Amino acid sequence: MRAARLIKMVLLLQSRPSMTAAELAQELEVSERTVTRDAQALSEAGVPVYADRGRAGGYRLIGGYRTRLTGLARSEAEALFLSGVPGALREMGLEDAASAARLKVSAALLPSLRDASRTAAQRFHLDAPNWFREPKTPELLPAVADAVWDDRRIVARYRRGEGERLREVGRELEPYGLVLKAGVWYLCARVAGHGSYRVYRIDRFTAVEPGDDRFQRDEEFDLPGFWDERAEQFARSLLRAEVVVRVSPDGVLRLPYTVDPQSAREALEAAGAPDGDGWVTVTLPVESEEVAHTQLSALGPEVEVLAPQAMRARFASDAIRLAALYGT
Repeated sequence: MRAARLIKMVLLLQSRPSMTAAELAQELEVSERTVTRDAQALSEAGVPVYADRGRAGGYRLIGGYRTRLTGLARSEAEALFLSGVPGALREMGLEDAASAARLKVSAALLPSLRDASRTAAQRFHLDAPNWFREPKTPELLPAVADAVWDDRRIVARYRRGEGERLREVGRELEPYGLVLKAGVWYLCARVAGHGSYRVYRIDRFTAVEPGDDRFQRDEEFDLPGFWDERAEQFARSLLRAEVVVRVSPDGVLRLPYTVDPQSAREALEAAGAPDGDGWVTVTLPVESEEVAHTQLSALGPEVEVLAPQAMRARFASDAIRLAALYGT
């Protein structure tokens, strides 16, 4: 632990002209007294750490000292490629590895380029979760992430189904990759001995036990391509019903932002020519009449439901109630 901290202290001082004891203590997560002892230990070991006294003082390396401890470990190099998603790194337990990697890269750069990480961070930031949703890190995510990095089989138990059909099942899995979608973590894995790839929500896992064996990864497996295909299949599988609607010109523009965008675009492309008022009749695939009612209500008077009749009657009832609320 102390050796890693001393290396980090040298890299910090190498990447900046000087640092106060308070700044070093904050970066190293130790007390200022520990910083003083570590600086003395480095000096005794031959690292030229110089302490400037006084209120404006601090620690710096003298004589153009350069350490050769900037080689990246494999875990640090892998974490560096994920450094644009700091929240995901933290949830997978890779924050320390990414921090060490960034320090080594910074220490290896020319002095004129060492502020690159800071200037980039001040200009670009990725915030993955949806609005109005407090992301919750699955407790077993770090264990799953370790298995993914290590190509190690896991024995997992997870909740399957909903309500009265909810049950817990177990599987031996070969964990191929993790996906963070709108604040929710998913595991793409192959069932051991089965050969098929499946997708599991990490927050449904109730237990994860790393196995003793590593699996032979299929080098042709394409995680982004696999996820795109499964995500499209999942979205399509939800659209089990159809509604027929007339949509105004303004409604045509807003429809892809109200229902599934791809389905809306395909339905509009398949629609006939607009009528004399410019309205278009569209047959729209939807998840259910209940969901469609909620979604299409957002279009207000820019949409008219033609079928099914029960849904049209529901919108008519909504219109009567709205007229009663807002009528003159």
